[in-house]
Amino acid sequence: MKLFPALEKKYAKEKMSVIEAQHRAHEISFAPVVFQVSRLMVKFGILQMLVDSKNGLTLDEIVERTHLSRYAVQVLMESSLTIGTVLYADNRYVASKVGWFLLSNPMVTTNMDFTHQVNYLGWYHLEEALLNGKPEGLKVFGQWKTIYEGLSELPEEVQRSWFGFDHFYSDHSFDEALKIVFAHHPETLLDVGGNTGRWALRCVAYDENVTVTIMDLPQQLEMMKKQTAGQKGAERILGHRVNLLDEKEAFPGSMDAIWMSQFLDCFSEAEVTSILRRAAASMNETTSLFIMETFWDRQPFETAAFCLTQISLYFTAMANGNSKMYHSEDMIRCIEAAGLHVSEIHDGLSGGHSIVVCRKS
Repeated sequence: MKLFPALEKKYAKEKMSVIEAQHRAHEISFAPVVFQVSRLMVKFGILQMLVDSKNGLTLDEIVERTHLSRYAVQVLMESSLTIGTVLYADNRYVASKVGWFLLSNPMVTTNMDFTHQVNYLGWYHLEEALLNGKPEGLKVFGQWKTIYEGLSELPEEVQRSWFGFDHFYSDHSFDEALKIVFAHHPETLLDVGGNTGRWALRCVAYDENVTVTIMDLPQQLEMMKKQTAGQKGAERILGHRVNLLDEKEAFPGSMDAIWMSQFLDCFSEAEVTSILRRAAASMNETTSLFIMETFWDRQPFETAAFCLTQISLYFTAMANGNSKMYHSEDMIRCIEAAGLHVSEIHDGLSGGHSIVVCRKS
């Protein structure tokens, strides 16, 4: 298994002292408390108050401004002090650098919201999910085989967090991705797993000659139609209903390009190979298949790899029970098993994305 240099440097050798390692172990043992305290420090506005204050705030000043009980503020502040999100000097609390990032970094905000709203209750069933190969945590919301089947029926705040997370990790890379895809001048593009049609709308706005067909579950296509209705170029966005887990379902042919963005990570390796094999069957010698994913091994920064490998457990417990954020070698193995070959890899797109361009072997 190969890693980008920054990750190999981080993960190849032990760098902690014994005391640091012991402390980290204790942090892990209380991780759920650390998460909830930190989330509430943001929700109750305490971190924002500390950031906005010039010289910090006393305990009594925080109590007065939040209208929480003295006890509630006290336990939150003492916990946050030992977590490292606040500092304490001269009887006053101030936000630390960690607290500032917790409050101000959009990726942290998105991940925290996703963790709390979508995953927190379901991750209690992670052990069952790993043993059974099914998203056992999903039952906290409903009785579906995958989260995608129930997405339109999830509670509103859960839907908001799910889509906010999904869009955050894709939208930042769209400008760069459009240049890569349309350098191949496609007039017909198949968007597999197109979700709410955000990429399709960007495509028809980018090139007035392209027609995009979104291939997805019926309920997803209904959501897409509502989201794209009345938008410029929507008449060039079509729908193709499909259950991609049904190996008898073929891809529509005669497409110049096939696009899969943050899609294949929703399936097991066997399912990925099946989907790619059917895609290959629909391709000719000029068709390009573009796979955009956040491969955890191709990240230039260790923090990104950490986030992605934790996100894998969302797929385990909540989404489908058998997929993950892939190592690029695993994806390339599936690509080759499907009768395709990699012609290009574009790394370093915004949001940690890579685009793998495939052709028929």
